[in-house]
This record gives sequence, C-alpha cells and structure tokens, in this order.
Amino acid sequence: MVEILSRLRGDKGIWSFVALLALFSFMPVFSASSNLAYVGQGTGNTIAYLVRHFFHIIMGFLIIYWVHRVPYHYFRGISLLALPLVWVLLAYTLFKGTVIDGANASRWLQIPFIGISFQTSTLASIVLMIYVARYLSKTRDADPTFGASFWELWVPVGITVLLILPANFSTAALLFAMVVMLTFVGKYPLKYIGFVVGAGIIALLAFVAIAKAFPDAFPNRVDTWISRLDNFATDKPNEDDYQIKNAKIAIASGMVYGLGPGKSIQKNFLPQSSSDFIYAIIVEEFGLLGGLGVLLLYLLLFFRFIVAAHKAKSMFGRLLVVGLGFPIIFQALVNMAVAVELLPVTGQTLPLISSGGTSIWMTCVALGIIIGVTKKEEEIAQELEEKEKRNQAMQRLIDAQLRREEEAEAQLAMQAAGYSISDHSKPSNGRNEED
Repeated sequence: MVEILSRLRGDKGIWSFVALLALFSFMPVFSASSNLAYVGQGTGNTIAYLVRHFFHIIMGFLIIYWVHRVPYHYFRGISLLALPLVWVLLAYTLFKGTVIDGANASRWLQIPFIGISFQTSTLASIVLMIYVARYLSKTRDADPTFGASFWELWVPVGITVLLILPANFSTAALLFAMVVMLTFVGKYPLKYIGFVVGAGIIALLAFVAIAKAFPDAFPNRVDTWISRLDNFATDKPNEDDYQIKNAKIAIASGMVYGLGPGKSIQKNFLPQSSSDFIYAIIVEEFGLLGGLGVLLLYLLLFFRFIVAAHKAKSMFGRLLVVGLGFPIIFQALVNMAVAVELLPVTGQTLPLISSGGTSIWMTCVALGIIIGVTKKEEEIAQELEEKEKRNQAMQRLIDAQLRREEEAEAQLAMQAAGYSISDHSKPSNGRNEED
C-alpha cells in the first residue's frame, strides 16, 4: 500500500478530496439502495449493491491511476481519433429504438459479453471537451475568423450535441454550456460566442418543432421536457413532482444534525434515491451539516482545479483542467439544485457519490487526465529543482577546486620564498670558510 501511494503523482489535494468523496459515498449508497433491494430482490439485502459500488469505486481509482500516468499531450491526437468513433456510438444508441414505458430511452449501450450498460454521452462529453481544448490551444496566437473555426470547431460540437439531444436534453444542454464556457476561457472572440449561442437556441426551437410535427420519431421526449418545465413553473402534480416532494420531505426531516446514518425514511418512497436524488438522502441522514460538508468538498475540489489550471505551463493543459474539471463541479451543483427544487428534474447524478458504474468511471477518466496535467507540472518543477541542486553541487565542487588551487599556489609561493633565503645563506657561509 505504501509503495502504491509513493507512486502517486500530481496534485495531492485533488487526490485527497476525490478519496474523501468516494469514501463518504458508501454510507448513503448502502442506505439508499434498500428500496432497490426490496423492489428487485424482495429481501431488502443491500450487501450486493454495496459490493457493486465498492467494485465501481476501486475500478474508478485504478482508472485514475492508469490515466494519470499517460502524458496528457497524448490526448491531443486521441481526441481526433476518438471523436468519429464517439459519433458512431451516439448514433447507434440513438437509433437502436429503446423505449421504456413509452418514452425514448436511447441513452445506454450494452457492452457485449460482460453485461455492463454504458452511457455513451458521458464518453462523448470528455472527448469533445478535449477536442475543443486542442483547437483553442492551437489557435491561441492567431485571430481566427468565424468561417475558419466554423468547420473545425463548431460543426463537431454541433454534431455531438445534436446526437445527444433527442435522448438526453439535460446532458446536451450541460455539454453545450461547458463548451461555451471553455471557449470563453480560451479567449475565443465574444462576438462569435454570442452568435453561436443564438444559433444554438434557434436549433433547439427547430428541433422541438420537428419533434412536435413528427412525434413518432422521438416518442414522448419533447413532451417530457415541456411537462417538466411546465410542472416546475406551475407546480402541477406528476411523477417528477412526486420525486421532488419526497426529496423535500427528506431534506426537511434531516434538520441540522440528521436522523443518523442508515435511518432515512424517505429512501423507501423516493425514486432514484441512490442516484439522482442521493443528496436528499444525505441531508436526511446527516442533516444540514452533512449537506454543507458535501458541498464544501466539491468547492474545495473546485478550488484545486483553479490552482491546477493556474499552475499549468501550457495552454492545452490549462484548458484541459478547466474543460474536464469544471463540468464535474457544475454537475454536482445541478444535482443539489434539483434536490432542493431550484432546477427542474434533469437526471444528473452526484459525481463520485451516486451509485452507477460508467458515470463513476467516466468521471475518473476526467480526473485522471486532470491529475496527469498536474503530474507533468510537478515533474517539471521537480526537474528544475534537481537541476538547481546539480548546479549548486557543481558550483560547490568548482569553489572547492579553486580553493585547493589557491592553497597550492600559496604553498608553492611560500616554498619558493624559503628556497631563496637558503640560497642567499650559502654564499655567506662559503666566504666564512675561505676566511
């Protein structure tokens, strides 16, 4: 264990906060999954869910370890190769025709032979953010025109977002917002960003109109978005209102100190209590202090991301940290906001805490790349420190050699002076002998 820890590189703060969030997740997942155990197994035994979550967390940390050892500049080329593959996967998951209870659920891809469901939009988000960071770092010293950037930047962004949009509006909207944020940080011209945002709104309205005109193409998807927004604005009762109602009951029941670990009541009534609404269960069991503690951990992680971006020597590394790190924090804030009804129901999980395999693993991939950036900068700083130490050691050797040479010269001078005295005395002795 000590040997493994000694081989960890990168920002220790990020490692620490990620580990704290992962360790804390076991209790709420163990508690909140009891309703799933009753519904799925009829026994109420949550050990299987706890073991599964433990496996997901361990695999997640292994992913972080493996990814952070890859030089981050390799991801420049990887994003170019991976983006077309991601489009194929998104298109396949979109058009494979999965419908659950009359609604389009084309979000998941079943991995053959191992039986694991995989949400391709999470992978697409990571690949796209790396691609955008690559483009912005490449053109930072140039003054790109909109025409030049349209095909190389915005067409890939548009294709990716449009392939995610029909099945997962919240992820598509979050991804588009994060891309806009990253272009702003990357000093892309503001007038072009404003034009793209306007075009995106028009494209969304056009998609809604087409979906309304051809409802069979996207079963109940647009109606679901509209009903959620309408319910959020008017408080009309529906399934989402039932979720929010039970989430607010759980939060109110927790008060300041909470009911205690594992003592949640609303977990038996709240759908998705171990994933989308796990924050409500956390507040119910750990109280306001527990909820603020989780929020504080995410804010501290956000602060470490800012520090890492500031320390990055290259523009690509800086944009990688911003493009991959900030969405993690933003997703966490969205999840918490949904639980307290500040936002309509979105289906976004709480990173590193909610149960789920691929969502945890994709988050860990992003964290591994970020830590890889900090590892590189750490290695550079270490190399500079070692170089400085070598220079100081060499200077000490040179100084010692110069001192030895000076001492040798002084000794020779003294010896030469002694020889001259003896030479003067010899003739004097000779004259005395002759006398």
